[in-house]
Amino acid sequence: MPFKHNAARRHRIRKMKFKVTNWRDYEAGLRQRGSLTFWMTPDALDKWHAPRRDTRGGQRRYSDFAIETALTLGCIFHLRLRQIEGFLRSVLDLLGLQLPVPDHTTLSRRAQKWERPAGSMQSMPDGPIHVLIDSTGLKIYGAGQWLEARHGTRSRRNWRKLHLAVNANNGDIVAETLTDQNTDDPAQVEPLLNQIDGAIGQVTADGAYDGKPTYRAVLEHSDTANIVIPPRSTAVESNGDTGPPADQRDKHIAAIAKDGRLKWQATTGYGKRSLVETAIGRYKGLIGRRLRARSFPAQQTEVAIGCIVLNRMLACARSNSVRCQEKHA
Repeated sequence: MPFKHNAARRHRIRKMKFKVTNWRDYEAGLRQRGSLTFWMTPDALDKWHAPRRDTRGGQRRYSDFAIETALTLGCIFHLRLRQIEGFLRSVLDLLGLQLPVPDHTTLSRRAQKWERPAGSMQSMPDGPIHVLIDSTGLKIYGAGQWLEARHGTRSRRNWRKLHLAVNANNGDIVAETLTDQNTDDPAQVEPLLNQIDGAIGQVTADGAYDGKPTYRAVLEHSDTANIVIPPRSTAVESNGDTGPPADQRDKHIAAIAKDGRLKWQATTGYGKRSLVETAIGRYKGLIGRRLRARSFPAQQTEVAIGCIVLNRMLACARSNSVRCQEKHA
């Protein structure tokens, strides 16, 4: 955090206060998030059945849209596959619709082959965007802590790493990847940026992304992008290297050596990186800290649908907050 290098005098730093300027609309949006209103448009009814295929093999009964709808409901209400089947059946009965419902085995099989439809993420605004990148861990199914507490057997705990790219202007998730626990963070910068069609004006990340691979991946996507990554405490300026990656990193090292890390953070706007941590906390609070799917492809589908759901929830209720003016005695 910005003041961790000033821990000895942290108690003297006043906590910033913010005021929500659109409280009435924001409160109404928060209530809308909990609404159980469910409707099926004529377009959705037409897309429910899978189109007939001309190639060899059996005909699919359910379209990708039907599978996505079922998995989305399971993500929102934290349901297992069998519960999704029963919940969707009851909803369609209440609506008086005679539509077939995918069973839990079909959902499990199709979730491993689901592909994100084009335009499922939030649309890109006009002009370059400020991208924030970070990662977090998600638990997966396993004995884990129960086995250790019950039998005293030490088990190897496994998890997945969720890598997110967030738009700093509105908090929307613009890209995501899911990897195993042994994948390093800089290796996922390029896959994240490949999901962003628009131009990038700035990329901000923490010190774990410091290094030439990150700089090169960003500049290959947008050659004029500004990269804000704190160098390591032992970092030194490049020796004889030239080009944008070396130039930007050397400027950060020189600025920190001259003015200190706190002033560098304030000058570069590094404090906005906390918004990606807020998005991670929002994901774990609303979607969950644990993955329900067992196979890795199905887990990737679960995470992708979770990010789409999170963006829709954020669109329902988005607060506009401004910093309050401090009163001096």
